Amino acid sequence: MIVSSEGSLVCFESIQEFPCLKHSYGRKAYCMKRVKECLPARISTTCGSSKPHLYLTIEPGVRAGPPMSVDDNHRGLALAICSSLFIGSSFIIKKKGLKRAGASGVRAGVGGYSYLYEPLWWTGMITMIVGEIANFTAYAFAPAILVTPLGALSIIVSAILAHVILKEKLHLFGIVGCVLCIVGSTTIVLHAPGERIIDSVKDVWSLATEPAFLLYTLSVVAVVLLLIFHFVPRCGHTHVMVYVGICSLMGSLSVMSVKALGIALKLTFQGDNQLVYPQTSVFAMVVATCVLTQMNYLNKALDTFNTAVVSPIYYVMFTSLTILASAIMFKDWDHQNATQIVTEMCGFVTILSGTFLLHATKDMSESSSGLSIYGGLQPSMTHRLSIGTANLKRPEDEMDTDEIPLRRQESF
Repeated sequence: MIVSSEGSLVCFESIQEFPCLKHSYGRKAYCMKRVKECLPARISTTCGSSKPHLYLTIEPGVRAGPPMSVDDNHRGLALAICSSLFIGSSFIIKKKGLKRAGASGVRAGVGGYSYLYEPLWWTGMITMIVGEIANFTAYAFAPAILVTPLGALSIIVSAILAHVILKEKLHLFGIVGCVLCIVGSTTIVLHAPGERIIDSVKDVWSLATEPAFLLYTLSVVAVVLLLIFHFVPRCGHTHVMVYVGICSLMGSLSVMSVKALGIALKLTFQGDNQLVYPQTSVFAMVVATCVLTQMNYLNKALDTFNTAVVSPIYYVMFTSLTILASAIMFKDWDHQNATQIVTEMCGFVTILSGTFLLHATKDMSESSSGLSIYGGLQPSMTHRLSIGTANLKRPEDEMDTDEIPLRRQESF
């Protein structure tokens, strides 16, 4: 074991073995990986004896917890940022493609499909798919507490590109909102917990079947069933929280399953096949069930209520519940002190303030096309798909200013 000091942190590095399948000689092979864990500590030395002594005092309120991978956190952070860049730019590219296709053929808003022959539209679609893949992969490397809130960065990307490409004016409140998103994201990045080292999908299954997360899962299922069978028939068309609540609750479970599935695929690509375990199939089925449920009730919400109402509520509920589910299942905060946790929450609130400021002041945008970049704060692919189909139902010039989806996230 190697002990090093990084400011007020003491880091312990060790080498761990895990079974892998890099060799196919009929016997199990082992791979090596480096594990690094850093803890807040005070370092002091004593002299006066023949040999000086070094004392390490671990700060109170911090538990050692499981091994954390700093390198994986960096990979997940890079993937999350790349995902925001790709997804934030994809809608601007697709919008340009739709306008170009509408100028030379039947517009999508009146039932035309000329955009399918427009290379620029396909470029935007491919860009969005690449962003979704990066988002999916980010969950395999970094905790959801880090990945999920960073989706707000796609708003900044879209704001800048819309200002440059679509010639939409970025007013003062829009700039302040972007700055708040950057400050909040930076705060979360600097204080986010490390990713837990997981050697098998069975480890994820063990975390998912612990009493605390089982209680959370059963509570989510019970509340969702209550909303579907009791509240939807009675007040689903009058209270936005009914549909949005179903989507957000199911979204938190879908992100946990996506993360488990991503970890299984990551380990498989590293040579340790996880597809042979039934737990991998269970997580895949949970992802499919949750995403289909989200799409169904999100379509109902968007068809019943204004997107300007649905988007911010969905963003707050989805992100908050995802962070809560991750903290319960993966125990992201167990090895952090109260100051770090409060700082992360302050960063999250700062991001919320920035996104709400962008959304609340979107009508102040002076755009000749009547389209605003400050609209949808869509936290999931299901939201983008739902709004995408809605946009094809009417001409572009009649689209509301809040219906260009800019926000990615968290469920695949």
